[in-house]
Amino acid sequence: MILPEIKTIPAIHLIGNKLPMSFSENRTFELWSSFMPRRKEIVHSIGTDLYCIQEYESTVQFSTDTQFVKWATVPVTSFESIPSNMESITIPEGLYAVFTYKGLPSEFAETFKFIFFEWLPNSIYQLDHRPHFEILGAKYKNNDPSSEEDIYVPIKFNDR
Repeated sequence: MILPEIKTIPAIHLIGNKLPMSFSENRTFELWSSFMPRRKEIVHSIGTDLYCIQEYESTVQFSTDTQFVKWATVPVTSFESIPSNMESITIPEGLYAVFTYKGLPSEFAETFKFIFFEWLPNSIYQLDHRPHFEILGAKYKNNDPSSEEDIYVPIKFNDR
C-alpha cells in the first residue's frame, strides 16, 4: 500500500445532497443519481471536482452497521443561491492523511482496512472528529479499474 501525504487543508465550502446510510445499507448510488442531474444548478461552484463526504459519530467504530451521513457535493465560493432540496456543508481547516486510491469502488475495502486497521494504529496520528472525504477529480472514472481518487482522512497527533 502507498503511504499517505500529510496535508493541512483550508476550510472548504460545499453544496450538495446528503443521505443517511451504513456500510451494509449503502445508498451511494441513490445519492449520486439524484445529485448529478442537478449539480449545474449550483451557481457558485469552483472547478469540476466532485466531493464525496462522510460524517461519522464522534466515536467511530467501523463495522458493517456503522451509521453515517454521506454527501454528494461540489465546492463553492458562496452559500448564496442554494438550490431547493440541497444543503451546504463546510469542511473545517485541519490536518488530513491523503491516500490516492486506484481501482474499482467494489475493491476499495482492502484499502479501507489498510488505512484504518494498519496504517492509522501504527502511525503517530489518531482520527480527528471532522468529515472524511474523497475528491473525484480528472482521473476519476466511475466503475473503471484505472479510476483514481484522493481519500482524505481527518487526523491529529496522537495524545496517548
